[in-house]
Amino acid sequence: MEITLRPIAFVKNSRSTPIDDNWKEIITDIELAEHIPTEAFESISQFSHLEIIYFFDKVKNEDIVFSGRPRGNPDYPLVGIFGQRKKDRPNTIGLATVELLEHKGRTIKVKFLDAIDGTPIIDIKPVFREFEPQGHIKQPIWVADLMKNYW
Repeated sequence: MEITLRPIAFVKNSRSTPIDDNWKEIITDIELAEHIPTEAFESISQFSHLEIIYFFDKVKNEDIVFSGRPRGNPDYPLVGIFGQRKKDRPNTIGLATVELLEHKGRTIKVKFLDAIDGTPIIDIKPVFREFEPQGHIKQPIWVADLMKNYW
């Protein structure tokens, strides 16, 4: 089975290369694609946070992996691709929960999106508190070390 998707929007920001850290200061504009009507953003400003699903369009097929040490760090354990958030994934799809800063016409301005300039957006969903994880979130110790400079 093959799935065909069309971008609904595109990222506009100052980050042109996929660097792993220091995303906190990056403010991103997400501009709707021409085929998406402006009313798709109707009432979006009623939400503080959004989920952005995007496509890592710069990842080459030969870079896709199914396991490895996160960031190639020998101090981290060998982890399957579905146990980490690496961009070199089988379907090269990214997901981020962002803070919505502003909505103007065909553009929204967000913070905490780790996507580079020009990245195609596949979908945008508002964050509902009721869909957030219920209970304690468990993760391995190495994740906190990996993420210490990410945001």
